[in-house]
Amino acid sequence: MLSINDFAVVDLFCGIGGLTHGLTKNGFDVAAGIDFDQSCKYSFEKNNNSKFIYKDIVNLEMKELKGLFPEGKRQILVGCAPCQPFSIYNHKNNNNKEEQSKDEKWKLLYSFGRLIEETQPEIVSMENVPLLKSFNNGQVFNDFVSNLERNGYLVSHKIVNAQDYGVPQRRKRLILLASKHGEIELIKPTHNTSNYNTVRKAIGHLEPINGGDISKIDRLHYARKLSELNEKRIKATKEGGSWKDWDESLLLECHKKIGGKSFGSVYGRMKWDDVSPTMTTYCIGLGNGRFGHPQQNRAISLREAAIFQSFPENYEFINPDVPFSSAKIARHIGNAVPVGLGEAIAESIKIHIQNLDE
Repeated sequence: MLSINDFAVVDLFCGIGGLTHGLTKNGFDVAAGIDFDQSCKYSFEKNNNSKFIYKDIVNLEMKELKGLFPEGKRQILVGCAPCQPFSIYNHKNNNNKEEQSKDEKWKLLYSFGRLIEETQPEIVSMENVPLLKSFNNGQVFNDFVSNLERNGYLVSHKIVNAQDYGVPQRRKRLILLASKHGEIELIKPTHNTSNYNTVRKAIGHLEPINGGDISKIDRLHYARKLSELNEKRIKATKEGGSWKDWDESLLLECHKKIGGKSFGSVYGRMKWDDVSPTMTTYCIGLGNGRFGHPQQNRAISLREAAIFQSFPENYEFINPDVPFSSAKIARHIGNAVPVGLGEAIAESIKIHIQNLDE
């Protein structure tokens, strides 16, 4: 019977290693991660026994990719193409279809498909935002699936919520799995309303800090300093509340307009006994969503954001040889595949491999 030890993985668009870490936690050998953002190299290599390759996959050739797999190992190719072109935010803020069609980033999915066709890995996984399925009337996603099926893969895909797999965050994602060896599906949810990993469970034990402070225990436990006005605003916001809790003197001009009233979660606080909202690349900014701490008068820290993405508390993000940038680390965290979803993908592939007859 085959085991995961017979296989090796390469992670395209690996970022700081959320998907890779989920795979390695389940025993997979991730031979390499590839990404065009050189600043991800430190975290990826520091936390994973894997090599970071700085490369644009548009220019990645079959011979180079195949050379990353160890000799004698069967091949698994995984990845999450940058999802900004398919995001809700970009769809709301770019109604010009012609401009959308010019966006080069969605073409990375075609490069992913090209590499699959050229290297013929036995198993493939792709993770992305749900709107990919309807982007350009579904053409981009349908082309990706058709390419897999044309090359002999059986494909399954579904939209899932990360909270249903132990991630302390409400985050909907599209998960695709494909295999040359028959049916492969994502495992069933492991969590529900009775045992969700809530904000309280995830970060309630962390040391209290003020905005602008850095924990002496953990340098990543840093929250941005608020302006005097924003301090007043968050003090006026109840747990689970938002700017709708404020008196007139604290409101922004946009909130006073009819259109602004729909942005109910802006400047919001999280709820202790609910999962967090979706972590974005601006997840430590109070005015960028419901990113206020449930109790302390500040936005969430970088460490708290990482925990909401289900990174272990000892995951290292701060490169001592590079000037500290909270904005860059927040971007790394917000762009990552939640480790918990990586583990669910890993478990699904493991079960598939164990059921193979070869």
